[in-house]
Amino acid sequence: MDASYSYYDYTKSIERIDNILNSSDSSYDKHTGIPSKDSLTYNNGFYVDVTVLFIDIRGSKELSSKHTRPVLAKIYRAYISEVITVMKGNTCINEIYIEGDGLWAVFNTTTKDDVNSVFATAFTIASLIDILNVKLSKKKYSTLEVGIGIDDGESLYIKAGYKGSGIQEVVWIGKVVGQTVVLCSYGNKTIHDREIMVSAKVYSDLSEHNKSLLVENISHNCYHGNVIRKDMNEWVEKNK
Repeated sequence: MDASYSYYDYTKSIERIDNILNSSDSSYDKHTGIPSKDSLTYNNGFYVDVTVLFIDIRGSKELSSKHTRPVLAKIYRAYISEVITVMKGNTCINEIYIEGDGLWAVFNTTTKDDVNSVFATAFTIASLIDILNVKLSKKKYSTLEVGIGIDDGESLYIKAGYKGSGIQEVVWIGKVVGQTVVLCSYGNKTIHDREIMVSAKVYSDLSEHNKSLLVENISHNCYHGNVIRKDMNEWVEKNK
């Protein structure tokens, strides 16, 4: 978010803190599906069941040591722009966030079919990374290895920021976001860990076909797999 200078008055901070902390607990209701941002105020929020996907690059520090900054910029721009494009290709997409070389997205999933669509987004991203690696190899650049995590659960949806300043963000609070980050950190962590990690909750919502693409990871109490999209993999095989 953009920000500009404004004078700080601690007495105004005290007023704002009191206003927030004294707001009614009953202003936080359960909601089926993600409500409009217009329905959010600085005094309310909604408990919503969502699916969260997180992707992160393994060994990013080593990547930084091998290339000049202009090359790194090109690698990261290609990676970030196309992962975002895949995420936006899911009709359930609601929010996308960039955190360093990690990206995460919140999906408005109200049915099992919606959860399956997020799994499809995950393996499409996996295949995209394979395509990008073909391009990087031909440029003699380092290839990327990523971990992808998916979890589903209830999250508190609120608006946070500085009232009246125009500086505000939608914030997701709850275990599901943190657990997705943890699952992502397991992806490709060791030779025994596969690229995509999904929680038991997500696995239970998958179709029988999609379940067959994953196996249980006992060490991390989840399910994992190296799943690719057939048409994209055909391109990889022809062009690598």
